[in-house]
Amino acid sequence: MHKLNDILISVNTQVVSAIRIIDTGSVQIALVVDEDKKLLGTVTDGDVRRGILKGIALTDKVEKIMNPKPVTAAVSASRESILALMRQKQLHQIPVLDEQHRVVDIEILDDLISAQSRNNVVVLMAGGLGNRLRPLTADCPKPLLPVGGKPLMETILENFCEYGFTQFYFAVHYKDEMIRSYFGDGSRWKVKIDYIHEEEKLGTAGALTLLPIKTKDPIFIMNADLLTKVNFQQFLNFHQEHKSEASMCVREYDFQVPYGVVKTSGQKIMSIDEKPIQRFFVNAGIYLLEPEVLKLIPKKQRYDMTDLFTELIRSKRSTSAFPIREYWLDIGRFDDLERARHEFSGIFK
Repeated sequence: MHKLNDILISVNTQVVSAIRIIDTGSVQIALVVDEDKKLLGTVTDGDVRRGILKGIALTDKVEKIMNPKPVTAAVSASRESILALMRQKQLHQIPVLDEQHRVVDIEILDDLISAQSRNNVVVLMAGGLGNRLRPLTADCPKPLLPVGGKPLMETILENFCEYGFTQFYFAVHYKDEMIRSYFGDGSRWKVKIDYIHEEEKLGTAGALTLLPIKTKDPIFIMNADLLTKVNFQQFLNFHQEHKSEASMCVREYDFQVPYGVVKTSGQKIMSIDEKPIQRFFVNAGIYLLEPEVLKLIPKKQRYDMTDLFTELIRSKRSTSAFPIREYWLDIGRFDDLERARHEFSGIFK
């Protein structure tokens, strides 16, 4: 039995406190209860990220984001019935309640099944020229630039390894022999690495037409110049929970207008907003695609992920935005690289 008291919160608990419970505990869920431990709702990582998309602040109370009607199991339910319910509902945790609707336990999918190897393929896009980082990239491809005492791309690889992913394809172009020489077949990290060579730059999606495999599992795609602590398992859970054909990690970006913004109706001034802050979600360069989506990508021509998502949206296919709340940095310029080197030891311990 898990330590229930560590994951029980009240409706007045702040979202930021729920995040701490989800991120630090092995259960990855917070249960909202009353004084008698009767279940009022649950908060998962998916609930938090959906709240962020809706503009919920981290200081708001969890009652604004909790699921008030979670799937639960009776204390008398068998292990087999709970496991079947989890698989049917695509859940990773189920609260167990007594006859008075009080929480008595929490069942975790990983506890009910034996450890399984992840079949998801991970594609790292490592063919960029790194022009904005010249002269550093004149003799070294950007993914091999050192950050924290090792190549940037090695940190990305190790992050995926931590979540149990073992099948990798590196899409390479510029100075690909250096990347192949360093990573080899992946045996040093106990994973399998294969390479996709782009004779000509095919964009952030075009290289996927060169994948020589067939799979039924969602495929991860990530730019190899990102430094991030994104939870890839939570991203996969989110993608599957929403039954998405394509999911994109997004990051909140703030921009302050340096002037007073004047709203008018005809010649009449209606309001003046002094130096307002505009908030947007921007593409973070990490994706999950269902295998059938790859059929939409044209062969032998440049095609970017934004083109693919635009086509999916146009044809009303299922897409999802996964908001990043963890550390994320796109290393595209010299000041980004210096920031990454300065912050690395404090983030990647």
